Amino acid sequence: MRAFPVVLPSGTRYWTVVDDDLGVVEEPDRFLQELRLARGRAETTTKAYAEGICLFLLWCLLTRRDWRTAARDMGLFMIWLKWTPGRGGSRQVVVPGPGSKPVRGEIRINKVLTAVRMFLLHAVANKAVSAWVLEQLYEIGDDLDLPEVARAESGGMRYRMRARHSVQEPETDIDRASDEEVVAMFLACRSARDRLTLLLLTRVGLRPGQVAGLHRNDPHLMMDSRALGCSVEGAHVHVTRRQNENGAWSKSKKSWAMPVDHLVVMAFDQYALERHEVLGSGGSDFLLVNLFRPPHGSPITTDAIGELCESLARRAGLGRMVTPRMGRHAMASNVADAGGSLDEVQALLGQKNPESARPYLHPKPSRLRDAVERVPSPREFVEGDR
Repeated sequence: MRAFPVVLPSGTRYWTVVDDDLGVVEEPDRFLQELRLARGRAETTTKAYAEGICLFLLWCLLTRRDWRTAARDMGLFMIWLKWTPGRGGSRQVVVPGPGSKPVRGEIRINKVLTAVRMFLLHAVANKAVSAWVLEQLYEIGDDLDLPEVARAESGGMRYRMRARHSVQEPETDIDRASDEEVVAMFLACRSARDRLTLLLLTRVGLRPGQVAGLHRNDPHLMMDSRALGCSVEGAHVHVTRRQNENGAWSKSKKSWAMPVDHLVVMAFDQYALERHEVLGSGGSDFLLVNLFRPPHGSPITTDAIGELCESLARRAGLGRMVTPRMGRHAMASNVADAGGSLDEVQALLGQKNPESARPYLHPKPSRLRDAVERVPSPREFVEGDR
């Protein structure tokens, strides 16, 4: 039992579940197809879900359970997930105990449980599994534990389904990349392409999938782009979700125009010259392509962007890993530090919910210090009354 990639005649890709004879497992495949084609989820999402479903079906197979009724033993499945390695591991039985290191962490276990719940929920909706399974997966809860903005507008109590099975995840806040770290990584770049890539991450705030998915017609770098049929003022980059051959995918469903400053425009110009020297007018329609190793002209991947950040952090001697996500956090925090409002940060990040932008804000210590310094001393009030 394993996850397996599928390419449809249309070119759309998704991941499914196959057995040891490479036969497609029907019910998971139906669910994963719907997830990709009907719900518009990313290919990488179907891969993560397929891997989680594989673990669930493997557990059912090894413990001789019917997957249609195994939801009553989800607690045992959680123990199995934590302590039993995959088929590549040497340990084939569950042997928890003091000093043993868990095979999977809390975050990974919760992601697997989410995939299994969604799969079984789909199976119930399609009458492949009995409805009582939902009672094993969810409990009915009210909305009293939700923030006030998330409660029913009518003022009455609203009920919702709450997952029964989950593990407590450690709080891991994503830190921002500091300006000093970004500058050091920029100076460590060895090509105009790498400099542009870094600026798109840290100055524009795009995700790796959005950077790798940019096409050559997405940047509009003139002050007036009406000649191109675009009414957006100033230099900007259009961020669009599309099916890309390199697997790059924009997490945001909507398309939007992201303003860029003169530093990014200069980086675009330098990269255009570098690309023309290597490829001339050739290469793919993607913006960022391979220039220094074959296949020349093919689009870079999201994995390559992560490897670039790792290499730059190491080359710059930062002493810690600076990820693309930390660059996105740096961009949002810098906008806020410069006086930008929450709705501006939300719009620049391409997010639908204003609250989604808050985790990206990491005020500089100097700004926090200034906020404290602005608070008047009680002594000033006393002296003013005399």
